[in-house]
Amino acid sequence: MKEVLERCELTDSCLLGITTDNASSNYSMTRELQSTLEASQIGWPALRKHIPCMAHDIQLALGAFMSSLGGNGRTKSGEAHERDQQFGENECTDIGKSQRL
Repeated sequence: MKEVLERCELTDSCLLGITTDNASSNYSMTRELQSTLEASQIGWPALRKHIPCMAHDIQLALGAFMSSLGGNGRTKSGEAHERDQQFGENECTDIGKSQRL
């Protein structure tokens, strides 16, 4: 992350925050970025600057709520569900992987 900031010529004052999903690796990344920046005499408090994605938090909360009601909820995006219907689930998975490359 620090290399990307340097390559784009962004200073510590440009990095207001980082928004991520709730993957534990993102919390580790922001703590590591804080340590790396501190070694360069740049103060960047990860605890205050790491912003978990609100939409992802809402999705997780709604999923838990639906489970408590005994419903399965929706586990795939509408687009993924439509591809499954059109191509079949295995083909859809392969298409999704190729689109990400």
